Amino acid sequence: MNHVAHPTNNATLAPPPGMTPDQCDALPITRILYDQVDGSTIPACVSFWQPSAEQLALLNAGRPVWLSALGLSHPPVMLGVEGDGRLL
Repeated sequence: MNHVAHPTNNATLAPPPGMTPDQCDALPITRILYDQVDGSTIPACVSFWQPSAEQLALLNAGRPVWLSALGLSHPPVMLGVEGDGRLL
């Protein structure tokens, strides 16, 4: 999938230390406060990704989406679809 700019973007994440822009693109993000079930909020950042035609075919055939984070672990994450009413 390719990351895409979104009208709500209000920040950009630079490549991590030790990586060049050729190794890791800057990522446009939207910083938000995510509403939790208990009424509190937690800071979150959202990036938007567009599947290719080939990936859409795989998704429509029932193949799963995978998520990879560099390192030995990753923070809590969520996946969704713009327009599902769950985040933005």
